[in-house]
Formats: sequence, structure tokens, C-alpha cells
Amino acid sequence: MIKRLSLRARLSVLTSLAVAVAVAACAIGCWFIVRDQLMNQLDGSLSGPRTGFGPPGPHGPPRRGAVSVANICQRTDSGGDDPGRDFVPTMHVVWANGTSCSPQDTTDPLVQTASDLDVARGQRDLVFRDGRTESGVAMRVFTRHDPEGAAVSIAKPLGPVDEKLDSVTVLLAIVSAVGVVGAATAGLLIARAGLRPVDRLTGAVEHIARTEDLATTIPADGHDEIARLSRSFNSMTRALASARERQQQLIVDAGHELRTPLTSLRTNIDLMLRSETTGRPLPAADKQKLLTNVKAQLLELSHLVGDLLDLSRPESAAGVRVEEDVALHEVVDKAVRRARLRGPGLHVDAVVSPWYVRGDAPSLERAVVNLLDNAVKFSPPDGTIAVRLDGGRLTVRDHGPGIPPEDLPHVFDRFWRSPSARGLPGSGLGLAIVARAVAEARGEVRLGPADGGGTLAWLRLPGHATPPDGAEPDDDEPWVSATNTRDRT
Repeated sequence: MIKRLSLRARLSVLTSLAVAVAVAACAIGCWFIVRDQLMNQLDGSLSGPRTGFGPPGPHGPPRRGAVSVANICQRTDSGGDDPGRDFVPTMHVVWANGTSCSPQDTTDPLVQTASDLDVARGQRDLVFRDGRTESGVAMRVFTRHDPEGAAVSIAKPLGPVDEKLDSVTVLLAIVSAVGVVGAATAGLLIARAGLRPVDRLTGAVEHIARTEDLATTIPADGHDEIARLSRSFNSMTRALASARERQQQLIVDAGHELRTPLTSLRTNIDLMLRSETTGRPLPAADKQKLLTNVKAQLLELSHLVGDLLDLSRPESAAGVRVEEDVALHEVVDKAVRRARLRGPGLHVDAVVSPWYVRGDAPSLERAVVNLLDNAVKFSPPDGTIAVRLDGGRLTVRDHGPGIPPEDLPHVFDRFWRSPSARGLPGSGLGLAIVARAVAEARGEVRLGPADGGGTLAWLRLPGHATPPDGAEPDDDEPWVSATNTRDRT
């Protein structure tokens, strides 16, 4: 039931309940304290010297002025000279043999109990108890042993005490009710004041959800929990705005990159269709050239779509990718073979040492291939590419034009291409894929100018030089590449 209420209502209800429990506990405690005080006063009046029957003196005989037990049953409460006439309304005597008596004019004697007989027989010295008369009137009874071998009970009605307790009960109930109502009111006001920052935060969040305006900033004054929550929301909206901006930029860049090959494809296909419809077929050599161009454009589109699919995978998916032990030297060897095929006029000098890493094999292979493709693309004809793998550090060095210093901060950005590379094939996603794959393998990658000209790319991946299972590598597997010659390509 309480879960259906608003937070403000729940705080008010819980505050009221807490105060009500505290007030009730205090009221009950006060009631018992007042009752004990009243009963102590009543017990003191019953056992005090004004009763006309007090404890014996230090040497045994009754005190002066005390009533003798032998005369109790002959006395009357209406005697004018009786010292206890105005104070003790009821007296009762119980003898050890079980007989009892009361003053002669007592019309409503006390009801005898077993405790009275125990006192008469000397088993107990005195007893304070709640009792009643034969007509059912509640009494407070004080019974003590008398040296004459009897138990004398003196009783006073509990009615005055009950009346006072009833008055105290009414007073405590009124005070408790006022306290609970005041606590409920105070709880409502406190909840309203305390939740005012939450209301502002809720309004701001609802505005963002309604308008999708991620530039809205939520006020975050102070250092309390609400301020921390506001700062967290601001951080979240900034992250969402940045993600939206990257997404929009990705769409714009992808559309720009797709436009060029699609335009070329449409132009070539239109040309072939026009030649067929006009009855003037293209020469075989021109037609073959167009088909080759179309195939190249389709291949470029395929690579671009693959790169986009790889980059569109969320970062959180890296945690669910299957990681395995990867022989990095074998990956480098395969990439070197592909580089030799793509650059038949280049000299690829590769020397690698065994190194095993933990990661996603296809991603790592694509990263190494992209590094080598980048070197092949920018190397001059008859140039040399040096590939080294030693102790988990892979370096790829070409002798191309190099990277201007002002372009270095952007080389790993998506779709970024330097002005000198915009005339070359590619989409500008290769190095972005390299950076992502290396980051997922908990490594690092850098790109910079090489001594003597050209570009030096290196990446470092954590791992070890021995196979994970302790087995020796197969001698038939070309896991170490020797220096390449152009004839081997």
C-alpha cells in the first residue's frame, strides 16, 4: 500500500509513524511512572503511623497509640476518639487457625486470601497487594504480622487512584494526538522542502526527455546527494550529446565516402547501358576497362561497409567477444604475405620473434593488415618496408613522404585523411580500426615520423614469448619470416 504513494507522502507517513511510536512509548512510560508513584503514596499511607496500626517498637510491644489486635473486632469505625477513624476505612484480622474478623460495623469486609494466612502463621512479615471486598470493590491492602499471632490487613479503595490515572490517561492521549498531528504536519513540510531540489531535477530531466535537448544543464549547487545526482545527470547528458554528435558525424562521413564509389559505379553502368540501347556497343577493350573499374569500385564499397560494421560495434561488445591465445608472429607473417601481394614492386623486410597474446584473433589480424596496407599505400615504387616483432613490440617502417606534424593528432580519427592522401584509395577508417583493436587487447599503438624520412608505426601488446601450453612451435609452420627479396613476391 505504502509503495503506491509518492515519495513525499511516504516520507510524511513514515515520519508520522516514527513520531507516533515514540510518543506512544513515552506516554505509556509516563502512565506507568505515575501509577507507580500513586501506588507508592497509597502504600505509604497504609503503612504509616496515621493508620492507627503501625509496626511494633524496637522491643516488640506496639507503639504508643497503636490499636491492639484484640480490640479490633470490638471497635467500630464510627468511634469519635479512634485515631484511625478518618483514615482507615477497612480493617481485617486473620488468625493462624484460619479464623478472621472485622470491626463490628463493617458491612463490606475484605476477602481473605492465602497470603493473609501466610502472614498470620509467620511465614511472611508483610504483604502489599490488590484485593477486593465481598461486594467487589477494588482495594489496596497492606497486611502485616502482629506479635499476638495474627495478620492484620488495612485497606483503602483504589477508586481515587484509578480516577487520577484516568485523568492522566486522557491528558496523555490528548498530548500524543497533538504530537502526532504536529509531527505529520512537520513531516509534510520537511518532505516538501527537502524534495524541492528533486522536483527541480525531475523537471529538468523531463524537459530533456520531452525536447531531447541534451544541451540543457541541471543546476548542481552544493555538495549534498542531490547535487551529486545533478552532476551525474549532467555528465550523462554530455556523454549522450557527444555520442549523438559522433553518430551524426559518422553518418555524414559515411555518406560522403559512399557517394564517390556509387557515383562512379552509376556512371560506368549508365555508359554501358547507353551503348547497348543506342546500338553502338563499346569496343571490347573499353568494356573490359569499365568492368574492371566497376569491380574495383564494388571491392572498395565492400571494404568500406566492412569497416563501418566493425566500427559501429559498441564498445561494450568487446567484453563479450571470444578471447583466445593468439600467436602474434603468425598473424604478422600472414599480413606480410598479403602486403607482398598488394605491393609486388616493394621490398618487405620482415623479422619476427615468437610472441603470444590474449585477444580476438580476427581483430588483431585486421589491425596488423591495416598497418601494412597503410605502409604499402604510401611507399614509393621500389621502396622498402621494414617489419620487426620483438618482445611484443611490432614496428612497421616505410620510406614514404611521412606525416606532417600538424596531422599527427588526427591519424586515428574516423574518416580522417590527410590532404596528400585524398587522391589515394581508402576510406580513412584503417587506422581507427587499428586503434580500437589494440585498445581491446589492452595494448597501445603510435604513429610518427621515422629517422631518415618516412613513417614509423609501432604497437605493443602484453603477452609472453612461450606458447601457453608449453608446447614447442611446429617447425613446418613459417612462424619466423626471413628477409624478403622482391623475387619471393
